[in-house]
Amino acid sequence: MLSDWDRTLMIHYEVDPDELQPQIPFPLDLHEGKAYVSLVAFTLRKLRPQALPAVFQTLMRPVSEHGFLNVRTYVRVGRDTGIYFLAEWLPNRLAILLGPPMYGLPYRHGALDYQHHHETGELHGRVEPHDETAPLHYRYDGPPLDDFAPAERDTLDEFVLERYTAFTERGRVRRRFDIWHEPWPQQRIDDLDLIDDRLAQCTGPWHDTAQPIAAHYSPGVHGVWLGGPKRIRDTHGFSTHPHAEEVAA
Repeated sequence: MLSDWDRTLMIHYEVDPDELQPQIPFPLDLHEGKAYVSLVAFTLRKLRPQALPAVFQTLMRPVSEHGFLNVRTYVRVGRDTGIYFLAEWLPNRLAILLGPPMYGLPYRHGALDYQHHHETGELHGRVEPHDETAPLHYRYDGPPLDDFAPAERDTLDEFVLERYTAFTERGRVRRRFDIWHEPWPQQRIDDLDLIDDRLAQCTGPWHDTAQPIAAHYSPGVHGVWLGGPKRIRDTHGFSTHPHAEEVAA
């Protein structure tokens, strides 16, 4: 599958790994002994099958474009590092029906309104979950954003941005799938106004002691390749000790 991930805002929290690990079925991947959770708000565009006749693209139109909010943390499974989704909100009911059984993704229904206009320095977003009362609401009104570049190697920016494998668990089934895209063209935002982030409370008690520490914005990445899910059958050797894996910058 191919798609474009357009106008993406990422908000990052520093989290006590001892608080977060009991909620995560895979060992946390740590950066200098610290765990992180990120909220990623973007618009999915042009979801399409790779190298298939046009009729299949037509069939996919109902799920090919919509907003996304995912709440993710960072894990390490064996030698592979990746992400684990605590929750994902989207407005497309058909996509919500397809995502969990195919990929094991924790989809939830919500109303998403993103006005990400980096050209004019206006980033406004609001997510209203349909089954919870607490929203996510943020805004940035400042200078236009135009200084985009890939994250520098061996930095926290690279740690939270450049991830190309996702691990999921639904019921007793664990899966992984790979993702490929060019490195994120990104810029840090130092004065994002996080007006209301109570939505994150819906994903577990990790939020009780978490501190928002950074935000990034990207105009997006195109031609994102999404591989098919593969079942993880051998979990021998997994450890969920909160300090099982550490990555030093």
